[in-house]
Amino acid sequence: MIDENSKREEVLEAVRRNGYALQLASEELKNDREVVMKAVKESAGALEYASKELQRDREVVMKAVKESAGALEYASKELQRDREFVLEAVKKNGEVLGYASLKLRGDREIVLESVKNNGYAMMLTAGGFWGDREIILQAVKHDGGYLKYASEELKRDREVVLEAVKKYGYAFEYASKDLRNDRKFVLEAVKRHGFALEFSSEEFKGDREVVMEAVRQNGYALQLASEDLKNDREVVLEAVKKDHLSLKYASEELQCDRQIVTEALKKDSFYALECVPKSIIDEIVNCWIDCMEAQK
Repeated sequence: MIDENSKREEVLEAVRRNGYALQLASEELKNDREVVMKAVKESAGALEYASKELQRDREVVMKAVKESAGALEYASKELQRDREFVLEAVKKNGEVLGYASLKLRGDREIVLESVKNNGYAMMLTAGGFWGDREIILQAVKHDGGYLKYASEELKRDREVVLEAVKKYGYAFEYASKDLRNDRKFVLEAVKRHGFALEFSSEEFKGDREVVMEAVRQNGYALQLASEDLKNDREVVLEAVKKDHLSLKYASEELQCDRQIVTEALKKDSFYALECVPKSIIDEIVNCWIDCMEAQK
């Protein structure tokens, strides 16, 4: 344990282990650049205990905010309002935006760089950017769910929506009705994320080509298909090849299909058996064992 009488070497060792030990150091050492740099490297929040002079030091503060965006809260007001400094900082940590001045949180260039680094920065702006195509495109690349807050115009933008769906299949819920009813577009969407099928027009859940692409991307998308397609042998086979547990969404008839069940067992015999009707488990297991023996 150090205190204000501790020697420089002792404080250096203490902050190397725990940056917050800086608060116990003397005022002189809180103004020691090397000591403070080591402290914020270990614990960015230790900037709170640095001297006012070092809270204005661009290099020290940049080191801290790179580790944790919240450290900017302890920087000098001058740095929080310094456009050049904040622009550089958000490139390293987009969440820094939340601690910048209100004026800078409304600066388009700074917002764009923040969002490029971290999509969550969209929630930290001063507002007014949900209709900005370039910024929203960057945001949905991080988290497709941000499509929910985009302007109606951007919810009709094919590139923006496809990027959102690629990252988060359920984002298709927020696409315009026109796009969700557009077969060609739906086909492209399910290729990027099979669960986009859930929010497409009902007719596409019975469209064999669309469903086939969906289960190829994500076997679990089989649960969203029409009953007819859950009984389509080729569709179900593609689904279980992608994810063996999708077998539980197949029709009862196909859950008893030897080839399909054997395919599921190849992936994970224990969990796949949970999807097989109890009445045929013994038969299927014996068949599977025979197949495995034949391959030896």
